[in-house]
Amino acid sequence: MFFYLLLALFGCMTGITAVLFGFGGGFVVVPLLYRMLTASHGIDDPISQSAMHIAVATSTCVMIVNALIATRKHHHAGNLIRHYLWPLGGFIGLGAIVGASAAMWASGELIRFSFIAYLGVTILDCLFRRGFLTPSDAVIPRRLGGAEVSGGGVGIGAIATFLGVGGSVMTVPLLRRSGLSMSQATSMANPLSLPVALAGTLTYMVMARFTEFDLGPWFVGYVDVLAFTVLTVGSLVGIRLATPWIGRIPDRVHARVYIGLLLLVMFGIWVK
Repeated sequence: MFFYLLLALFGCMTGITAVLFGFGGGFVVVPLLYRMLTASHGIDDPISQSAMHIAVATSTCVMIVNALIATRKHHHAGNLIRHYLWPLGGFIGLGAIVGASAAMWASGELIRFSFIAYLGVTILDCLFRRGFLTPSDAVIPRRLGGAEVSGGGVGIGAIATFLGVGGSVMTVPLLRRSGLSMSQATSMANPLSLPVALAGTLTYMVMARFTEFDLGPWFVGYVDVLAFTVLTVGSLVGIRLATPWIGRIPDRVHARVYIGLLLLVMFGIWVK
């Protein structure tokens, strides 16, 4: 029972971070589910051995619901700008299929260390490269270039789905440096996470059929359906709580809290 109460609580956190930071759920779900699965199953148990794959796959599934609802909220708030979403979203979807397929054949430890390394690089980039912490009114927004849309989109989709993080850790800094406010950048991270979530979830479900593990009746591929249900219910509560704060957080504070959350998650998955 405690397992599912904790999942519901963290599900609520995923809803809040999806609406306010565009995280979609991966940065909360992946470390949490990884730790809970390894702690509750023996080292030789198939679920424990596949804990990182299950965490990433379930995370991408939760992201579908979070990203859809958060996108609707931000659309009503007028925060979405169409030309930043398409065709970037299409290229992200292509990359997502590549990333999920690669993750199927990677070890759980490789995914874990890749998760830590990528977060570390992103945090340093946000802190020391100009453009992220700069107040949005100091920059004139620009359109994304062709290479950023195509190559950047495929790279975002591949890395995001491999790590199960939804892409916001890459799309938010990219859009931020194009001159958008934190509110706009985090808002558009949600629709841009949808192709990652959809392509990733379907690939994890299909590709898991080629593995030798039988994870049990509550699994579809590597997706833990029971955990997904509890996390989703909690996230709906979190989305409702966070909605009144859309566009009300000061830009500079918003950017700093974003980096702080990345640090928190990185250390959470690092400490065994």
